[in-house]
Amino acid sequence: MSKIYLSAKLPELGTNLLKKAGLDYQVYEGVGLISKKELIKNISDCEVLICPLSTQVDREVIDAAPELKLIANFGAGFNNIDSAYAKEKKIYVTNTPVVSTNATAELTAGLIISLSRRIVEGDRLMHDQGFDGWAPLFFLGHELKNKTLGIIGMGQIGQALARMMNAFGMKILYTQRRPLTPELEKKLQATYASQAEVIQQADVLTLHAPLTEETHHLLTNEAFEQMKDTAFLINAARGPLIDEAALLQALKNHQIAGAALDVYEFEPQVTKGLEKLSNVILTPHIGNASVEARDQMAEIVANNAIAIEKHESIKHIVNGLD
Repeated sequence: MSKIYLSAKLPELGTNLLKKAGLDYQVYEGVGLISKKELIKNISDCEVLICPLSTQVDREVIDAAPELKLIANFGAGFNNIDSAYAKEKKIYVTNTPVVSTNATAELTAGLIISLSRRIVEGDRLMHDQGFDGWAPLFFLGHELKNKTLGIIGMGQIGQALARMMNAFGMKILYTQRRPLTPELEKKLQATYASQAEVIQQADVLTLHAPLTEETHHLLTNEAFEQMKDTAFLINAARGPLIDEAALLQALKNHQIAGAALDVYEFEPQVTKGLEKLSNVILTPHIGNASVEARDQMAEIVANNAIAIEKHESIKHIVNGLD
């Protein structure tokens, strides 16, 4: 077996780097996502596992690879990996941060515009039945100018989105554990507020927080009751930040005006009922699905695989191993 195993195909830039370094690798070529059984079968003498977010790497998988030195996750998140157990076993876990920032912020901006101007809804109408012609009150949406964008989680993606939406004349309100520096707030034209204030005041509420025990079900019935009934919700971060059953009820009860989701609480499954609502946009976790971002992600995981095989330092370690 190969020392390097890829549980999904990578952009060619990544595999070309592995070839150029003279490293032997094997790629899962099956249909759909790799099964746990298939993964375990192929990593018995593997030293490097390169995997996407959809590959679950738990204790059983880790124990099936006694030679494993590195789990290089193809994604900024790494909730799919038991990183604490990997640390116990002296296995590095790395991710691909930062390079997804622009792509994810762009998608979020697109979802905001599409939801507020009913673009996807209009596209469905034209594909299904067409329309009778222009009329003064037909298919009205909302402009973003002078509306309040509430950002929960003002990291790199939140900041990139703030810059983009400033161009639309939106007022930026944000919350996180600690405020940004006054200089950065001024540059982003952003104002810090409590989470409750952001939820209550936002015309568009967008999530960019990491998934932790504290942020699981960050938005529940209580939060939806506090939101404006004209507000839109966007989630291109992590699905379990939202209690989707509560979101479904909030939408049905007109507690909020609409939602756009790129990630899901029980991904890849979508909470039944959301797909039937005309004021809901659903995309298949494509936040960083740009050629540019994925090439940079492939470069990071390939270079880390090369480095570990050459006994050189690796980058973007997330499980505390030095």
